[in-house]
Amino acid sequence: MFDSPLSASAYEVLVVDPGVDEETLRKAYRLRLRQTHPDTGGDAAVFIQVQRAWELVGTPEARAAYDRGHGFGEAAAPEWSEWRPPAARTDTRPRARSFGQPGGWRRERYLNLIREWAGRGVTLADPYDPALVRSAPVALRRLLADALAEEATARIVADLGMGYTVWHDIAAGGRGAGSDDKIDHIVLGPSGLYGVLSEDFGGPVGLRRGEFSGPGVPGAPIAELLTHMRTVARAAGVRFSGALVVLPDEDVPTAIQELGRIRGVHVAIVARSALATVLRRGITGARDIGGNEVFDVRTRLQHTVRFA
Repeated sequence: MFDSPLSASAYEVLVVDPGVDEETLRKAYRLRLRQTHPDTGGDAAVFIQVQRAWELVGTPEARAAYDRGHGFGEAAAPEWSEWRPPAARTDTRPRARSFGQPGGWRRERYLNLIREWAGRGVTLADPYDPALVRSAPVALRRLLADALAEEATARIVADLGMGYTVWHDIAAGGRGAGSDDKIDHIVLGPSGLYGVLSEDFGGPVGLRRGEFSGPGVPGAPIAELLTHMRTVARAAGVRFSGALVVLPDEDVPTAIQELGRIRGVHVAIVARSALATVLRRGITGARDIGGNEVFDVRTRLQHTVRFA
C-alpha cells in the first residue's frame, strides 16, 4: 500500500491536495474516518487505508519524509530505480540456481514507453522519479509495478537453497523474444515444479470463479498463467505440480489461499511473505518431485527454456 506505482497516495486516500495545511489535513482525516468506519456502513479495507495514510502524513516529521520519498516535496532517490539482487549475507549457504533477468522485460518496456510518453526531444533526468511515475498513464505504471513485483519474488526464491532451480522471464508464446506471452518465474524443487506469477494490482482485488476480478485487474491473469504453463510444459515434456500467484501481503485476506484445481492445475494465491514456506512444503494435492526426476526435469527445461 502506497509504495506501489499503482496505489493511491496517502493524500488521495484522505481526499486532500498534497499542499494543504496541517489543520485541513487533520479535518480531512477525521471526516474520512467517519465516512469509512464499518460501524456506519463504510468499507473496512478503506478504513484501514485511511488509518495507514494518517500514520504516513499525520505529523510534520512523517509528512516531510513521505513527501520526499513520493515526489511531493524535494526530490529523493526512489526505491524502484533499478534491480537489486538479495543483500549480502553472513552465512555461507548456497543459493538457488537462477537463470534469466527478473522483471527485465517489463523494465525495458517501461523505459521505452515512459520516454515516448514524455515526448520527442524531452530529456528525462530520472525515468523513475516518483512524481513522474505518478503522473504517467496506468498502463505504464502497471509495467513498473509488475517489474517490482517480479524482482521482489526473485529475492525471496534466491534464498531457497541449492535444492532449487529458478528461471525468470520465460518466453511462453509463438511470438518469441520480446513478447508479453511469458511466465514470470518457474521454480523447481523437492516440493514440485511451479509456475509463478508475481502481481501487484495496486490494492486488494476480488475473486470470481477462479479468476481475479475488479477494475484494477487487466485481462485474466490466472487463466493466462495456466495457458503459458501449458505451452512450456508441452515444449519441455514436463508436468507442472501447481501454479502460484504472489501478491503483496497487504493485498490478500489470508497468507495462503488455495483455489483447488483450475483447468487441471492446483492453484494458490500467496502473500509475498509466505512464498518461501509454500515453495518448501508445496500446496495441497500437488505432486512432489524427488530423486532423479528433479535432474531430468531440470535438464529438459534447460534445453527448452527461452527468455522473453
